[in-house]
Amino acid sequence: MAEAIDVGTLPPEPMQIKKEMDYQLKTAGFWTRFWAYLIDLIVVFSISAITVKPLFFFTGWENIEISHIPLYGYMTSLLFYAYFVVMTKIWGQTVGKMVLGIRVVSDNGKPLSWATVFFREWIGRFISVTIDILYILVAFTPNHKAIHDYIADTKVIHERTFEPKAKILEAGVQPKQKTVDLDENNREDTITNDRES
Repeated sequence: MAEAIDVGTLPPEPMQIKKEMDYQLKTAGFWTRFWAYLIDLIVVFSISAITVKPLFFFTGWENIEISHIPLYGYMTSLLFYAYFVVMTKIWGQTVGKMVLGIRVVSDNGKPLSWATVFFREWIGRFISVTIDILYILVAFTPNHKAIHDYIADTKVIHERTFEPKAKILEAGVQPKQKTVDLDENNREDTITNDRES
């Protein structure tokens, strides 16, 4: 003998919630990025002192100006931005970032393209260097992103430091209808669930 029971009269089945821990590479904070940048400035100024300065000294170009700006200033600026562009494109990190174990990655996980690196390291960095306060925003933005990270859709991560990220998975489906089958002698109750597919 089969008897249909209205689902509304049954207590709701508890929803099973499963929590899994996932790990992701930790984003680099303000101070880590700041010290990496200082190391990079030392590297760039050292390269400039070894190459550009002697070139201008021996050729007599020290007094040449373009639009009231010394040619030496243009050359050191070119070296500065070229350093960041080339190092970031080829290795994903500058010398300063290598020392501190951080690197630049794209938000979508794809390899950095020349266009992405150019917008990040030339245009974005020019804006950050020109307006100093924008660089300090790294300390307050989500994932510690600077203005040039937002322009190029990138972030700076630690290479070997992970942070936990909880993932909550819901399992269990509410039944549409419950049918209770009772045998003639009432010896056994068999419950079957018709579930949504």
